[in-house]
Amino acid sequence: MSQPRHHDIVIIGGGTAGTTVAASLLRQRPQLDVAIIEPEDTHYYQPAFTLVGGGTYKLEDTARPQAQTLPKHATWIHQSVTALHPEQRLVTLTDTTQVHYNALVVAPGIELNWSAIDGLPQALGQGGVCSNYDPALARYTWRCVDRFRGGRALFTQPATPIKCAGAPQKIAYLAAHQWRKRQIEPSASIQFYSGMGALFSVPDFVPHLQNVAVNYGIGVHLTHNLIRVDGEKRIATFAVTDAEGHIQEVEEPYDLLHVTPPQRAPEFVRNSVLANEGGWLKVDPHSLQSPDYPEVFALGDASSLPTSKTAAAVRKQAPVAVKNLLAHLDGKALEARYDGYTSCPVVTAYGKVILAEFTYGAKVTPTLPLSPFRESRFYWVVKKHLLPPFYWRYMLKGKEGDIAHKPLR
Repeated sequence: MSQPRHHDIVIIGGGTAGTTVAASLLRQRPQLDVAIIEPEDTHYYQPAFTLVGGGTYKLEDTARPQAQTLPKHATWIHQSVTALHPEQRLVTLTDTTQVHYNALVVAPGIELNWSAIDGLPQALGQGGVCSNYDPALARYTWRCVDRFRGGRALFTQPATPIKCAGAPQKIAYLAAHQWRKRQIEPSASIQFYSGMGALFSVPDFVPHLQNVAVNYGIGVHLTHNLIRVDGEKRIATFAVTDAEGHIQEVEEPYDLLHVTPPQRAPEFVRNSVLANEGGWLKVDPHSLQSPDYPEVFALGDASSLPTSKTAAAVRKQAPVAVKNLLAHLDGKALEARYDGYTSCPVVTAYGKVILAEFTYGAKVTPTLPLSPFRESRFYWVVKKHLLPPFYWRYMLKGKEGDIAHKPLR
């Protein structure tokens, strides 16, 4: 076994959450010894993957070398974590090195579980089976949309928590708008299948999104969970749960199938004492501190925080995690509070977005004095042109100034 090493603060994950927290910590306390454990060489701006799949954003513009996005004064440990040992304040890496810490931030992101759908790994990337959830596949989504000339187009959402719960709908709306412009719509059957029991997690937005689907003629099928794909026969099989809880399988033919895969926390999280029964990192919903190990903090997609998993959520979580982590190191009370804020810019057409902003308890909390329920061209400009540079140049640099959100009522 390699010699153990030690750092003041170890951050697992060099994605949105981990990088933002590291940059903020080093802005406030440059003397801290901060290490980031991250195996990937490329950092992606994932919120733009839907636009790549919609043919209106370049994949190369979503990517930056990891070495350029991580804070210069942080130590990059270019490996993966295999185990967490919070009782001993250490983590184990793939080469068996053990890394000790005074404080730990766990933000490894989420795992795309393609194999949970029988036949999907073999079918992906060919025969009209596509997904915006992998950068290697997003451009194929656009090829499928662009070459579609009619038939059955199916868009799916799993029953598990996922990154950006509005993303499965966004690509359906973009595709429908594209086909309407090309007058392909009359020969197209567009169907949206969700394993969830509602079109969106916040009830106030549901009727407005239903109107969008109705306008495009998209059939919405709830409690339909994709379980199998036959790429040769082009058949998708769904497990359908009725009101009594009975499950039956339904087969649907397709010409285009956009799949949002089931998702889960990484294996080293699921197998850890830090995980809850669902396999997500246990964390106080307001302080972001582990209820069992006070020197451990968690945020982002792998956490158990009961809110949507988005970059906007991380934007509000990171300052809280940093303030409370520093308070913990100083032996002070943890006073920063996260209210569950997240936002999801639901792209409803080329040039239109409904910006869903909300906090815990499904409370609608817009940032700007605009109707959160109307399709807006302004928010399209924000999503496509303003948020990417804000992400790269401001958020990932640990800058924390922000605009307050307010309850709608």
